[in-house]
Amino acid sequence: MRASELARGVGQVLVAWPRFVTAPLCRRWHLRWGATNVEVAAAMPGDELIAKPSFIATRAITIATPPEEVWPWLVQLGYGRAGWYSYDLFDNDGGPSADRILPQLQQIQVGDWVPMSGTVNETTAFKVNGFEPQRWLLWAKPDSTWAWQLTPVDGGQTRLVTRLKQRYPWRASPGLALLTVVLFEFGDFPMMRKLLLGIRRRAEQHTTQRAAAMSP
Repeated sequence: MRASELARGVGQVLVAWPRFVTAPLCRRWHLRWGATNVEVAAAMPGDELIAKPSFIATRAITIATPPEEVWPWLVQLGYGRAGWYSYDLFDNDGGPSADRILPQLQQIQVGDWVPMSGTVNETTAFKVNGFEPQRWLLWAKPDSTWAWQLTPVDGGQTRLVTRLKQRYPWRASPGLALLTVVLFEFGDFPMMRKLLLGIRRRAEQHTTQRAAAMSP
């Protein structure tokens, strides 16, 4: 990691630290950040996989470009892949997340790993559970699911909704459960917020740049 990347990552975290510290205090609000009542109540892929989840968050954002322009940024997510478009110091070892579509990461299959860290197993990484290109994508692991849904809306825009469900494994592994509680209750919202904003910025910027390149 270069010194400039480290400095940038540290600066971003320093600016964002109040969101991490205060996340439990605004839990009811941030568990549905950006989502409408209809989106929170609607079914999403994978809802049936986690019985009695300890944590459910449905977040959403409107992106000023069609679903086919947003989809490529989703399928390349992951540690050691395109990164997470979030706080790279925390979730990408300080390396910058990709600001371009990576062709080599655009082909996905059910069963593909979506790593969260350098250690890849059923506890530390999701697997692609199912998808419909440009419509929805579902990742899953034994105690968690992470669903993405893309809906076209007026004006050539996309409504991107994501739902994260987690069951804290208190009986199987109390230590892991405690760590998971800390990560989700303090870290999930600021990381997810920046991830969604990062997807929006990249997708809209890419669309604008491509349009400019094609104009006479």
